[in-house]
Amino acid sequence: MTAVAETNEPGGDVAARSARLRHLIVTIYGLYARSGGGWLSVAALIRLLADLGVDEPAVRSAISRLKRRGMLEARRQDGAAGYQLSAGALDILREGDARIFRRHRATLADGWLLAVFSVPESQRDRRHVLRSELTRLGFGMVAPGVWIVPAHRRDATAETLRRLGLDAYADLFHADHLAFGDPAEKIRRWWDLDELDRQYQAFIQAHEPVLRRWEQGRSEEDGGPARATDEAFADYVRAVTDWRRLPYLDPGLPVELLPADWIGVRAAEDFFALRALLEEPARAYVQRVIRG
Repeated sequence: MTAVAETNEPGGDVAARSARLRHLIVTIYGLYARSGGGWLSVAALIRLLADLGVDEPAVRSAISRLKRRGMLEARRQDGAAGYQLSAGALDILREGDARIFRRHRATLADGWLLAVFSVPESQRDRRHVLRSELTRLGFGMVAPGVWIVPAHRRDATAETLRRLGLDAYADLFHADHLAFGDPAEKIRRWWDLDELDRQYQAFIQAHEPVLRRWEQGRSEEDGGPARATDEAFADYVRAVTDWRRLPYLDPGLPVELLPADWIGVRAAEDFFALRALLEEPARAYVQRVIRG
């Protein structure tokens, strides 16, 4: 069964669809290209994106944009045209693996990581990059120049700031909240929990019916594994693409500080259940496509 076309998704404008396609391509490279040195042939990529309902001109346009952004590099292999992940893209994907595929939520006992930074006015562009990276790492802003995240982000934070040459502008501290005010109230000022709730709701609405369909199919087949089909591949890549943004928005705050029945827990359960069902059949399908 062929997946519904990405370009027909309701409510998406041209820019959003273009960004969505680039995210799908990065997901495919992240899941299936790194074991082969980060390279995929153009023919294989076009075939795989066709299973997601994307036509060849759109794929080629998105590849060109990713190349201009330094994510992909053109290279021929065994006479076939293709693209490989750049060294910078490989670093980003490696850093993202622990975030996307690891179920971890902080506890109050873990404490907090504070990033305190000061960037000269003459280097305001670096200030913008630093703030953007801290946001991407899940930090919330306590005050200008003082940002906070659960302490389990310390290694990823230090590695990212060093890699981007931003470590000269920042100091990192391990801290505890000792007094004054309710941390559960404060985190609503430091993070937009309402927006996180909306993002998780959207993920559940899109992918929980998919999970139920695969679970029902597995039950009807006496509990056997899902078949390696284009549908398994398309459903899994869509789920990973939609999920991989969320651990960057949600830093894994302690459940004690979150609203009761926090919807992020349910969304994570859906994602990891889908992963358990579809990761291997999707990979088997991709290997068939790559081998031709």
